[in-house]
Amino acid sequence: MASHIGKLPIAVPAGVEVSINGQEFAVKGPKGSSSYTIPDGVEGKVEDNQIIMVPVNDERPTRAKHGLSRSIVASMVEGVSKGYKKHLLIVGTGYRVVAKGKSLEFSLGYSHTITVNPPEGITFETPNANEVIVSGIDKQAVGQAAANIRRLRAPEPYKGKGIKYADEHIMRKAGKAGK
Repeated sequence: MASHIGKLPIAVPAGVEVSINGQEFAVKGPKGSSSYTIPDGVEGKVEDNQIIMVPVNDERPTRAKHGLSRSIVASMVEGVSKGYKKHLLIVGTGYRVVAKGKSLEFSLGYSHTITVNPPEGITFETPNANEVIVSGIDKQAVGQAAANIRRLRAPEPYKGKGIKYADEHIMRKAGKAGK
């Protein structure tokens, strides 16, 4: 019984170079390059401009790594060709963000401003004072950087104030009923 995700081939887009040397997988594209060590028990092959992940045996630990390694390799290929973006919105009176060089300075209703420096390989954009776009080639790093920014002031359920993802829906609560 092979992994449903693991047996799907990964299409290699134009302009992306893939090299598999034993368990070392490397990919290079217009946005940058990335590498990954494929876990033991899973082999990668390049055939007809597609990457195919093949399990060596049918044991449980191997099957567990099969789908995982395919997903990681697929997100690396997409990362170096298109890149990843997370769009954050800042909601609240007086809440705003200002770009200071590569870093961001947030005013979120605290007595002080908060400065966030971009991690390695991550860039921040601020189209206006209430939006932040986190982008990079590593899906996990982009998601983590966006989550760290959101954590500075997570949205609250009454007025929805705070930092939220653009596609996130905040469940609202009714306030106290007045007399």
